[in-house]
Amino acid sequence: MSSEILSSFSLDCSCRGFSSRTVDYYVSCIRYFLELHSIDSDYDDLKRFLVHIRDEKKYSASTCNGYFSSLNTFYDYLVFEGRIDKNLVPSFRKRYMRTYKKFYESESRKLISVEDMALLVDEPDELVYRTIILFLAKTGLRRNELITLDREDLDLDGLTVYLKPTAKRSNRTVFFDLETKAFLEAYLSERSDNEKALFVGLQNGCRINRNVIYNVITRSAEKNGLHVPGGHLDQKFTTHCTRHWFTTWLRRSGMDISFIKKLRGDSMNEAVDIYNHIELDELKADYLKCIPQLGVKP
Repeated sequence: MSSEILSSFSLDCSCRGFSSRTVDYYVSCIRYFLELHSIDSDYDDLKRFLVHIRDEKKYSASTCNGYFSSLNTFYDYLVFEGRIDKNLVPSFRKRYMRTYKKFYESESRKLISVEDMALLVDEPDELVYRTIILFLAKTGLRRNELITLDREDLDLDGLTVYLKPTAKRSNRTVFFDLETKAFLEAYLSERSDNEKALFVGLQNGCRINRNVIYNVITRSAEKNGLHVPGGHLDQKFTTHCTRHWFTTWLRRSGMDISFIKKLRGDSMNEAVDIYNHIELDELKADYLKCIPQLGVKP
């Protein structure tokens, strides 16, 4: 029965516009919960599950929140379908999940200097990996946004890349600078395959995957003393830290916060955001003025 419900839930999430990766994550979390508890769970079941993943499995605060976010979406679906009367997860999270700071130290993501980012880009021997690190740092893209890019999405002369539509991103037009263009041109000139993906793996020549990107960045960072495996959040330089670097250094270079939000593709949830129309030419000009130069060459 659970397989049937999970299949139906997966379809519901897809209809709501969730990415396939998000749907897979939700289903994985819920499947694990249902291995331990029934669909008709009560507050005590939720308490036991929280203690299990937080205290016994030693999962991080963000992972625990991810599990209960998945459960919230699932039980909201069950209410919509008329399978249950009430979703207990929101009130449970309000009472118990806001206390996670009692169990975990408050941490922030690691921020590195412009000089350290240059070292990071120069670390790999393979041009494709160096280009990926630079591209993430100069565009602020999420990992999956980079993975799904095709060659046809790239406008080298216009210093522009057009992203695939996702539920998370409000703006799909992103820019890069001449420094990044030089790397892209050098990398693409090395390619002799017909694969449409912009970035391909060295092993199979197919679209690069999440784990390769994560390993490239963390290993390069570790070699330069910028990443401590198993350390606290502020000791680890992972893929998402390139987005943090992008945001912070644009802000320090004087870019208006509304422009940064536009480049990041953040949702416009305030009236001032909705009515603050930003022209792409203006956005591009300010980006090229503010994005840090690393002094790296392909």
